[in-house]
Amino acid sequence: MRTDLCEKFGVQYPVFGFTPSEHVAAAISRAGGLGVLGCVRFNDPEELDAVLTWMDANTDGKPYGVDIVMPAKIPTEGASVDLNELIPAEHRAFIDRTLDELGVAPLGADQARNEGVLGWLHSVARSHVDVALRHPIKLIANALGSPPNDVVEQAHEHGVPVAALAGTAEHARRHVRNGVDIVIAQGYEAGGHTGEIASMVLLPEIVDAVGDEAGVLAAGGIGSGRQVAAALALGAHGVWMGSTWLTAAEYRLGARHEGKPSAMQEALLTATSSDTVRTRIYSGKPARLLKTKWTDAWDRPEAPDPLPMPLQNILVSEAHQRINNAENPDVVAMPVGQIVGRMNEIRPVKDIVAELVSGYDEAVSRLVEQR
Repeated sequence: MRTDLCEKFGVQYPVFGFTPSEHVAAAISRAGGLGVLGCVRFNDPEELDAVLTWMDANTDGKPYGVDIVMPAKIPTEGASVDLNELIPAEHRAFIDRTLDELGVAPLGADQARNEGVLGWLHSVARSHVDVALRHPIKLIANALGSPPNDVVEQAHEHGVPVAALAGTAEHARRHVRNGVDIVIAQGYEAGGHTGEIASMVLLPEIVDAVGDEAGVLAAGGIGSGRQVAAALALGAHGVWMGSTWLTAAEYRLGARHEGKPSAMQEALLTATSSDTVRTRIYSGKPARLLKTKWTDAWDRPEAPDPLPMPLQNILVSEAHQRINNAENPDVVAMPVGQIVGRMNEIRPVKDIVAELVSGYDEAVSRLVEQR
């Protein structure tokens, strides 16, 4: 399983693994892929700097990258305390009423309140770029399309390629015009922010649209070696995987008891490919989440419309904190793709990567035999 991106990035396999967990990202890099750390959860640049320093020491010298969230249109800026004033009281009342109905307890008086993920803000995302470029990263990916031209130039001045997610061929062409080096063709099946065109249709459209002007990674619906083989057969130079790593043994985010999966992982392990929903309740932009009692509540007639980014994330930030503390798989709030139906076992990252490689080899061998 080798493409030209393996040499470009110094990796053994063209598997780019996006994850909010530094432990998972480092393990992906050690296993021969390129671990890509999601930075949006870091409100404090110093915290991100400390985590990247940890990755520098725990990737065995293997390459890794970072993923930022920098909207093409600059959203409302300001500290969370200022933005809170823009959130309607009816939305807050709905949150409190829903959590009470779901049996999710309030935070304790001594618990710090989550102020929301300010990484959605343009200024905070820029600080992520500045911090990341002080480390030996090999890729900056932007989850919301092309970064501003000066950010692309800043990365290139440090010798770091830039990737951007695309949901249409026109998005991909625009990314290339903006200087993006890698286009991530993310199909409808994918978790998190995603468009409306399925991977089987989208991927060859984007491959044809960019030609040899940029590399293309396939994203959405990829969780096995067979699916990697299909992506490369459609013209991709590699794959971008996110959901699969949520049930990795190294994933330590979320409340859990020692030696047991978190409530989020328990929910994922029993889900089918039909148990996701595309909604704006997570961030204000359409994103695919695991379908739970929490997402169902937002579909009720009396539910308010989600707010625009970044207000929606600030609105639900404390709710997510309470849901996480509740340790109830029925109410988790988690982005995940339709590939969740295959995620039915907790496994080390190295085993996941090994199965991707063996499954790819078997798929290619079958095709060769059928010639």
